[in-house]
Amino acid sequence: MSQNIALVDDDRNILTSVSMSLEAEGFAVKTYNDGEEGLKGITTNVPDLVVLDIKMPKMDGMEVLTKLREDSAVPVIFLTSKDDEVDEVIGLRMGADDYITKPFSQRLLIERIRALLRRQSLRDSKEEVASEERMTRGSLTLDDSRHLCAWNMKPVNLTVTEYLLVKALAQRPGHVKNRDQLIDLAYGENIYVDDRTIDSHIKRVRKKFKSVDPEFDQIETLYGIGYRYKEEA
Repeated sequence: MSQNIALVDDDRNILTSVSMSLEAEGFAVKTYNDGEEGLKGITTNVPDLVVLDIKMPKMDGMEVLTKLREDSAVPVIFLTSKDDEVDEVIGLRMGADDYITKPFSQRLLIERIRALLRRQSLRDSKEEVASEERMTRGSLTLDDSRHLCAWNMKPVNLTVTEYLLVKALAQRPGHVKNRDQLIDLAYGENIYVDDRTIDSHIKRVRKKFKSVDPEFDQIETLYGIGYRYKEEA
């Protein structure tokens, strides 16, 4: 079954050329030429992944991402212009999973898409078969095969990056992970993000857990060092 990609960009040349390349690789593609149309299409027909331009008419990519992240964990790759480093950082803090800079190689974009889809759907990655198991830490349950996170049996809707951060911390309760370690675990070594991006992700993760349990306090901050998952009493 083809994986569905939503491509949102106001440049019709990019929509045409990238959709043709993706379809040649076996993906099903829906294209949208502005943010407003893209948001409506994505929420109506939820894709497996979104490729989203930042600067668009009617509604820019930042606003689209903000609205998507209210109730969706669909993976998002941002397309940014060469001089938009600030936008890249802000986008990652807001919940984008990756970014690629224009002008870009379509082959590189396709490989980034494949990598992100593998991260989300571990059952498709031979290298990660061994990790397809359910992890339980007290009230926390993580199920890699279904990308499921639950707290006290209640689902917590995490993005791919947020899920990887929670898993990295919960694997060894009581052990501190610094921000650099968490960046490598969540993004890999080929993407640069600053420390505050991890802080923003952790803040959003805590908010999501507190929405199902206001008493949630398992993720501890060690100021100037990093974060750890609290050991069970």
